[in-house]
Amino acid sequence: MTVNLTETRPPAAAPAPASVPAPARPVTRVVLEVVKFGVVGGSGVLVNFLVFNLLLHGLRWPAMTATVLASCIAMATNYVGFRYFAYRDRASRTRRQIVLFFVFSGLGVVMESGLFWVGYHGLQLHGAVESNAVKALSIVLASAFRFLVYRTWVFQQDARRAA
Repeated sequence: MTVNLTETRPPAAAPAPASVPAPARPVTRVVLEVVKFGVVGGSGVLVNFLVFNLLLHGLRWPAMTATVLASCIAMATNYVGFRYFAYRDRASRTRRQIVLFFVFSGLGVVMESGLFWVGYHGLQLHGAVESNAVKALSIVLASAFRFLVYRTWVFQQDARRAA
């Protein structure tokens, strides 16, 4: 048996051109990120509303206790979704990442609870429909803050993977 060491292989085929032009890729990446954030956030909103309504309207807990506890439970479930689904391609889990997530999420809970307080106590929106509308608005506004800080500081893009 002989082996020919001088044999050359044909050059590898050039990679096929990307279907999306280069300038659109960052936009596409952000749109995909927003969609994933929405999926995880949507499930967190569902958890938030279920716990909130159970506590406030089902068990008759105080409104602020119900909204804060519901937000905290949703925050914990969201961490799992963001870490393992929405931002799984980002830098690996670190103590710093976990601390930042819960610090910024805590700030989001404070924002959400403050906005809820204004509507529920300040504007006297106590009915089931009104309290849920106030809860929804407070979640939307706090979620905008969360999206920006999660993508900027918590789940930072790994420079090696972004290239």
